[in-house]
Amino acid sequence: MNTQFASSDINLTLQRYPAKQQSNLQAWDAADEHIVKQLTDSLELENSPELIEGTELKNSPELDTPKLPNTLIINDSFGALTCCLKSINPNWPLVFETDAKTSLLGAQQNLANNQLNIDSIDWQTSEDELKQSIELVLIKLPKNLNYFNYLLCRLSQVLKPGTQVLIGAKAKSINKALLGSIATHLGEASASLTYKKTRVITAITDGKARALPPAATWQQDGFSMTNLSNVFSATKLDIGARIMLDNLPDGEFESIVDLGCGNGILGLHAKKRYSKAHIHFVDDSHMATSSAKLNWTNNQLDEGDASFAWEDCLSNLPDNIKPDLVLCNPPFHQGEAITDHIAWQMFSDSAKVLQKGGILHVVGNRHLNYHVKLKRIFKNCETVASNGKFVILQSRKL
Repeated sequence: MNTQFASSDINLTLQRYPAKQQSNLQAWDAADEHIVKQLTDSLELENSPELIEGTELKNSPELDTPKLPNTLIINDSFGALTCCLKSINPNWPLVFETDAKTSLLGAQQNLANNQLNIDSIDWQTSEDELKQSIELVLIKLPKNLNYFNYLLCRLSQVLKPGTQVLIGAKAKSINKALLGSIATHLGEASASLTYKKTRVITAITDGKARALPPAATWQQDGFSMTNLSNVFSATKLDIGARIMLDNLPDGEFESIVDLGCGNGILGLHAKKRYSKAHIHFVDDSHMATSSAKLNWTNNQLDEGDASFAWEDCLSNLPDNIKPDLVLCNPPFHQGEAITDHIAWQMFSDSAKVLQKGGILHVVGNRHLNYHVKLKRIFKNCETVASNGKFVILQSRKL
């Protein structure tokens, strides 16, 4: 795995989070490099001596320290953009916004590893209130375009007319429909030339505030479900969860973790099936845990019977919580990258926190071969159910 970032005269050591994960994936991509290149080129142009020849500013000491715009960075996977701007100027005022806890932890890890200043960084989620003072926005295009449209509408409510928004993405992801959507939700947009198979969209805000898109709502097995914009399977039950719900384990469980909870549908059904249980909802997505909490409340379940944690798997589960059942529908991608390290961590963390005799109950695509991982970690694995695409696996802590 390459950890040495070198672009635009910036040299950094950047790692994915957690740093110990076994992966050949980098902590940045060419779209990060492209955004930084466009930004540094524009800074050099703005402060070029040719532009100020003959003016009173020619010999001004202020030329060495140009005013840095209050910059909002959104969806910066592991902090590559944040680290680059802080390496350009340690006092660059930044707002780091993410929906993913691993993104937040990864950015903080890389800032610390590169000994970069964090004093002028505000940290927030995509549900927090935006500041009115933002003067520049940098975005890595998210995979979920419903979430992207939500972000644009949210920006339209606070950004002044003429504010520049730079959006980096793979060239193949940028088309007329995307540019049209940006124009609809924020302001006119145009795309740069291609650089390493990426392009940067420049959008200029028009100052018109748009209403946030409503959360998706639907009914499922007697439950009223609400999904915020960045939650998987926004309008219906995904087929992996369906087979899981049809094959919940027998027993009287008292402490249950819905790991990677999404909108919380597994945990809601678990409460219905195991009425005495306390349900712990855990997800890397802040919008997921918010959706799960909304659904718990909206379905009039007792607040004292549930807890909600925005966390990186179960690495920070309180020591006093020893579940006897973990329900898990692992993702096999992180942003645009396909990877199995999240499943590995979910299984390993479950093995650590489960009480003796506790069960990990997993659903996954058959081709992912989760049984190999589970046997290695738990020394046992049973196939509970399967169909042409999915398999339900169960491992017990010995």
